[in-house]
Amino acid sequence: MASHTPSFFETVLSFFDKAADHTDLPHGMRDQIKYCNSIYEFKFPLKHHDGSIEIIVAYRVEHSHHMLPVKGGIRYSEMVNADEVKALAALMTYKCAVVDVPFGGAKGGVKIEPRKFTVDQLERITRRYTAELVKKQFIGPGIDVPAPDYGTSMREMAWIFDTYSALHPGQLDAAACVTGKPLNEGGVQGRTEATGLGVFYGIRHALTYKEDMEAIGLTTGVEGKRVVVQGLGNVGYWAAKFFQDAGARITALAEWDGAIYNPDGLDVDAVQQHRKETGSILNFPGAKNFESSGDALEYECDILIPAALEGQITEENAPRIKAKIIGEGANGPTTARAEEILTERGIMVIPDLYLNAGGVTVSYFEWLKNLSHVKFGRMSKRFEESSNAAMLQAVEKIVGKTLSERERSAITRGADEIDLVRSGLEETMMNAYDAVRETYKRNPGIKELRTAAFVTAINKIAVAYEELGIFP
Repeated sequence: MASHTPSFFETVLSFFDKAADHTDLPHGMRDQIKYCNSIYEFKFPLKHHDGSIEIIVAYRVEHSHHMLPVKGGIRYSEMVNADEVKALAALMTYKCAVVDVPFGGAKGGVKIEPRKFTVDQLERITRRYTAELVKKQFIGPGIDVPAPDYGTSMREMAWIFDTYSALHPGQLDAAACVTGKPLNEGGVQGRTEATGLGVFYGIRHALTYKEDMEAIGLTTGVEGKRVVVQGLGNVGYWAAKFFQDAGARITALAEWDGAIYNPDGLDVDAVQQHRKETGSILNFPGAKNFESSGDALEYECDILIPAALEGQITEENAPRIKAKIIGEGANGPTTARAEEILTERGIMVIPDLYLNAGGVTVSYFEWLKNLSHVKFGRMSKRFEESSNAAMLQAVEKIVGKTLSERERSAITRGADEIDLVRSGLEETMMNAYDAVRETYKRNPGIKELRTAAFVTAINKIAVAYEELGIFP
């Protein structure tokens, strides 16, 4: 009899159960936190130019209402199904809790391959999807706030905002109904690179703990580390770029159609340019092609960043992984059995539950900006510059030395929106990692950072439910 391969949602549930066993929560509370609160599956017609009609299948899942609004991206993919959307919604709940973002988790999906549709068709699909969410109150600044995900971008978020605004004329906070919008539609600087930058901040901070690095045979610091990135979408590209800029070597890159490697390092932007010109990263000058895309996961390196789709590191290939650290840029790239194998082999897995929370963190900042109707830094930038200039002038007078204009400018400048967003993201990722690590160190029975992250999240959610008075 063939063994059952757990689905994505079943895998998330197994991770939850493993962590919940390290808490003292009663089973009723565990089940309240564990399962999805609301699941909305619906269909609508799309009329093609030749008169034919196609039925579009779509989903929105709200996993937890312990905090409102709920938050989660919308993905467009032929692979979308109810199980996947439920799993991603659940992960969003725990992710928000880990990084102290006051949202419940949600996720949406439309079962289409975007490349097969025209821009006009994608706009009609997005606007109809939004209208269906409005009908059932599955969208709103204080209810449910979508964001971009696989297959969507700020373009789709702008269509969602416009549709929601048209259906709610005069609503002052309408811009906060969705995040990941263009800047001129209420978006925030730094949102595009947020998830990839969060991946970088998280791994960089993990690398500062000498005792942890010695345990897996690494030195501290990013400089000189060999990094392999699977997936050159928004998350993978930015993670690779920030690592490269910090002095790491990007030794291999993988995409859906193939992978390349060069032990001396690859220039990420040059690879992207080659991809634009040829349609593929393969045959990049100075690099060699792997026989298959999956071979990149098994290439010797210090840090492996799977930033594509779920289920990439499995029981089958986990024994051949040669990385010291796996930093999960994607959602659910490692199966439960694969993680057990990696842990037995002494490989550190920094889980998606924490590591790719940069996107929702900066989405939170955008949501706050939309509610306050003030750009970050607008009220304080000039005051900071004046104060810094006065302090510098006093110091120069005391030491008897005058700095150059370039030095003065660097020291006295006030924080712009991008500075504040990145500072907030860095602070969030560092604090969250320290909390997860503390849980891990404090509980000898916990063998993985993922379990520690789940325990951290579950306990925070339980406190929120208790404060709501649901479980007196």
